[in-house]
Amino acid sequence: MENQKNSLLAGKRVVILGGSSGIGLATAQAAAAEGAQVIIVSGNPRRIEQALQTLPATAQGHAADLSHEENIKNAFQAIGRFDHLVYTAGENLTLNTIDGTELQDAQQFFILRFWGAFAAVKYGAQRIDAGGSITLTSGTANARPGKGWSVASSICGAVEGFVRAMAVELAPVRVNSVVPGVVKTNLWGAMSEQDREGLYNLMSESYLVKRVGEANDIAQAHLYLMKQQFGTGQNLVIDGGGLLV
Repeated sequence: MENQKNSLLAGKRVVILGGSSGIGLATAQAAAAEGAQVIIVSGNPRRIEQALQTLPATAQGHAADLSHEENIKNAFQAIGRFDHLVYTAGENLTLNTIDGTELQDAQQFFILRFWGAFAAVKYGAQRIDAGGSITLTSGTANARPGKGWSVASSICGAVEGFVRAMAVELAPVRVNSVVPGVVKTNLWGAMSEQDREGLYNLMSESYLVKRVGEANDIAQAHLYLMKQQFGTGQNLVIDGGGLLV
């Protein structure tokens, strides 16, 4: 209780789009532990109910398909004023070389990961109270893509450029992103268990910290960007040292 009282998040309203699982849920849990009232928004009502069971009674959940602009607009109208916006929504990743990628499929991946974030900023920024912030989610694929990462790298690059533009346009609201390396979440659910474990093992061997990330590692970065008061337009890399090797 004492930690909550002293936290910069105590009594703040934190809205997390994509907050019913993975990094989003870990961020909601971490923010709630510091005394924030969290509002999670997700397209899966069942997962929202499950997530709310792990959060304080003050937490709220809103079901909205974040691939549609109107749904995002309506969600923010229902939520009202708040302090911090976090966007972690994203569907399972599929990796393909460019000769095996259908353009229509590539375009679809941008809808939730980029255009959803774009719409969240558009409709959420006007409801953020003084001292508040927006934190999006990118990935190290922008800086260091591997074979088959053309779409993922392009989305990450778009998000990071958008962060810098919005930091200028929406000032003094702070706008940043977290840039994770490989993290153990349901993001990799489209891969077979064997391929998924192979990826984790490969990254664990190459990362300087000798493990892949956990959802809470990235949640702590989201909390830092909410609480700090001076950094904006930054894309904070949390990748176990992966970009250095």
